[in-house]
Amino acid sequence: MPLSLAWLDTRFWKLPLRSWLGLVLALFALGAVGGAFFLHRRIVQHRPEHTFGVRDPAFFGSAHALSDPVPVAGNKIELLQNGDAIFPAMLGALRAAKKTINFEAYIFFSDGTGRQFRDVLCERARAGLEVRVILDGIGSGSKLANSDVKMLRDAGCRFAYFHPVRSWRADRLDHRSHRRVCVIDGRLAFVGSAGFADPWSGHAQDQDHWRDLHARVEGPLVAKLQAAFQDHWMQCRGEVLSGPDQFPALPPAGALQAQTVSSHSFSVATVPLVQAQAIAAAERSICITNAYFTPTPDQVDLLLKAVQRQVEVRILLPGEHNDQPATKSAGRTAYGKLLEGGVKIYEYQPTMIHQKTLVVDGMFAMLGSSNLDSRSSQLNDELDVTVYDEAFGKQMETVFENDLRSARLYTLEEFKKRGLWERFTEWLVIPFRSQL
Repeated sequence: MPLSLAWLDTRFWKLPLRSWLGLVLALFALGAVGGAFFLHRRIVQHRPEHTFGVRDPAFFGSAHALSDPVPVAGNKIELLQNGDAIFPAMLGALRAAKKTINFEAYIFFSDGTGRQFRDVLCERARAGLEVRVILDGIGSGSKLANSDVKMLRDAGCRFAYFHPVRSWRADRLDHRSHRRVCVIDGRLAFVGSAGFADPWSGHAQDQDHWRDLHARVEGPLVAKLQAAFQDHWMQCRGEVLSGPDQFPALPPAGALQAQTVSSHSFSVATVPLVQAQAIAAAERSICITNAYFTPTPDQVDLLLKAVQRQVEVRILLPGEHNDQPATKSAGRTAYGKLLEGGVKIYEYQPTMIHQKTLVVDGMFAMLGSSNLDSRSSQLNDELDVTVYDEAFGKQMETVFENDLRSARLYTLEEFKKRGLWERFTEWLVIPFRSQL
């Protein structure tokens, strides 16, 4: 049978105008939704050379050049390790609140832990306090019952989802709030990486109870954390927070110099700049703990150059207990260069380790919600705290050293002997690195 163009049936081209319009609109919608997953935050290509150290006066401003280069003095920051310390401290502070509560979280589930926070927030709202709650539409949506949201609203809580899943704004679907912040009476704040769900309860005693870190903050830095909440509340509800119940005068509460680093959708990425400058300034040690580690080539290069300067670089990551195996596969592609270059990689053994911390030379520390991955750099709205203090830095190093006691060294030989399945999954996730 001779080749023909019978498939170009002329009847196809004679579709009614209404059908053509429907087809065009469908293709446009498909393109818009697909394109939304490739609308990333702008990443500044920055590979700073080692021209000054962490203790140099130029360091802090250089690291925070895209956020706020001036450190905030007079703060007290208490580290809270695991749910057994985090949740009682937060619940007690919420019960003692007098005027206002502003609460934002990525993960808030309808389980035993989530119900404790739900009940306290409802009770405080019924007592006449202004209670505002922001939860992420993806992070909390699947395991947060609509009945719990209704209870919060019925009690008087002002509630909002950050970028709800059901939205006509396709450009927002892949841009989530990964922040965790709670500000009470404008005077006391909690910030970190814990989720408000049962896996974060306990003290990391088994694989069902995760390892994590949060911080209790007093002093002028609280106003910066309140401003971060305000940023999202304005986006969600169009309301400005003001007055002494939200922004009271904040006298010094301690001796720590600190700053916040927040990222915003469709803006220049701030977190990678802080990380890059801190790594480039290291002269003695770099301690990284991160739940989801998929470093960029720039970050790998900076870490290798640090080792070449005789800096001890140690990275603590989840081991076999990992809730995102695809992210681990994506990150493992960088292990070879790092291990060959002298970076030491450890895997935490008892359970999932979820904290996200960076400590450089025992002087500069960073903790909060940001992972060392493309999603934190390019997509999610994150919130971290940096602290510029030797005593606090040593405390963070102690936390790191204690965690290493429950970790094992991952060797270059082990990397080279990894199985065919591991190699295949590493290759498979390469196209999706920006989503992991």
